[in-house]
Amino acid sequence: MILTLTLNPSLDRTIEVPELVRGALVRASGTRLDPGGKGVNVARALAAHQLPTCAVVPRGGPEGRQLCELLTEEGIDVCAVPVTGHTRSNVSLVEPDGAVTKINEPGGELGQDDLERIVKAVLDTAVTADWVVASGSLPPGVPDTFYRDLGARLTERGVRFVVDTSGPALTEALAAAPALVKPNREELAESVGFEIATLGDAVRAAQVLRDKGARTVLASLGADGAVLVDEQGVRYGESPVDRGRSAVGAGDAMLAGYLAGGVTGRDALVEALSWGAAAVRLPGSRMPGPGDVDRDSVLVHTSIDLSEKLERIQ
Repeated sequence: MILTLTLNPSLDRTIEVPELVRGALVRASGTRLDPGGKGVNVARALAAHQLPTCAVVPRGGPEGRQLCELLTEEGIDVCAVPVTGHTRSNVSLVEPDGAVTKINEPGGELGQDDLERIVKAVLDTAVTADWVVASGSLPPGVPDTFYRDLGARLTERGVRFVVDTSGPALTEALAAAPALVKPNREELAESVGFEIATLGDAVRAAQVLRDKGARTVLASLGADGAVLVDEQGVRYGESPVDRGRSAVGAGDAMLAGYLAGGVTGRDALVEALSWGAAAVRLPGSRMPGPGDVDRDSVLVHTSIDLSEKLERIQ
């Protein structure tokens, strides 16, 4: 079982529009409402493949109740922790060419009592977990050291800990020696302080994160694919998408794919890339099921030109 923690979940409304014109009346051509948040998306992708997962989420106000109802409808075991704040709502405006304009609320503040209840829920549920995935931004009131401290407690219990976050929260979490971190290109650059312009830059940055504590780094590079750096070495792969509909949640689907196989190395990278590409082909933040995944389209390179420019990154 894979346990996910999303401290800042959301209700995600995706609205498809023919063209986004500022200040004009724009009529939607389609709309959908999904449970959102990075860890929530990981759980949704796993559930779409009938894989056991549990989502730990703070539940605040009527939005929080609706979030949990939507997750349950998708077959996800939900561990809802009542909190004093509210659950945020986000809006994505999607144009036909795949351009996405996102409006994200900051989310409700979590107090110390809220955080203690959340940590207890994670530790209690993690007894039967193969992985614990802590994903997403930290809402107001949460210290940058939260993932680090939680990860240290999980590692003490022999539970494999995964972090997908950014900024100071990612930097701090490296001290807990997570089994895996999954930054995107921008998060990777921010964490190491230099631009990721070539594949070599991405590999060098991933190694910096490993030197700081991460055992494995899976860095998503948008349309340029992904690089996997672990004790076995460096692997780079791509999964081209001719016509993408929405990149929202693609990185979360990629992470779910990596974890789903329970493998490492090339096979894990193939799963990660095929799930991520499948998500890009789907509307809004919909997560891919088995019928959406095309593993044959994944290219894992046996030789890597580290000087190659990463020009196709979205």
